[in-house]
Amino acid sequence: MSARIISVCGLQSEAKAIRGVCPGIEVLAGGGDSVRLERELEAVLRQGPALVLSTGLGGGLDPSLPVGAVVIDGDVALVEALTAVLPTAIGAPVTGQDSIAAGIDGKAELRKATGAAVVDMESHIAARVAQRHGAPFAAIRVISDSAHEALPPAALVGMRPDGGIALGAVLASLARQPAQLPALIRTGRQAGLAHRVLRDVYDALGRSGVFLRDLGEFALEV
Repeated sequence: MSARIISVCGLQSEAKAIRGVCPGIEVLAGGGDSVRLERELEAVLRQGPALVLSTGLGGGLDPSLPVGAVVIDGDVALVEALTAVLPTAIGAPVTGQDSIAAGIDGKAELRKATGAAVVDMESHIAARVAQRHGAPFAAIRVISDSAHEALPPAALVGMRPDGGIALGAVLASLARQPAQLPALIRTGRQAGLAHRVLRDVYDALGRSGVFLRDLGEFALEV
């Protein structure tokens, strides 16, 4: 049977980018609420077999990777199919955690501990739930802040629990610390670039027909 695709991301803007080029994909935006995201993904996977993608923006951990780089990790057969369509993507470990990796030192420590190239707030949850259901899983992440960059305080409070933008919290943070404005502008520009790359990724995947392939082609090796 044709693959049913569940895409798990953090932000509503990421979900919009994905739906805009692949309207048939089911998208869940976590908004940093790991408990809700896990519950919702569980409910969706109980409805029947599916392929699970953790996707969207991520923080760079590998110092050699620039903003806009695409990193893919996950089950072997699925990763091979995705990288065949996205030949410039980098196959490397992706890690997830419940909090934003904001500082340069923290990113370096996480890189040392995990060997991962990129970190996000959804991949560990999506991988865990997919494994419980025997669903093929892959992470497709676009780096929006490099390993050499720290996120400004306003960026750390900018996500609502539904994945929307908490504009009031961002403005309040900026009012308290106006000196962070240049870093916040840089972060916004880089996020915009990463969103464009994300749309291009899903446009390429949608046009390739990879999502129309039989789900059994991506069955987990046992």
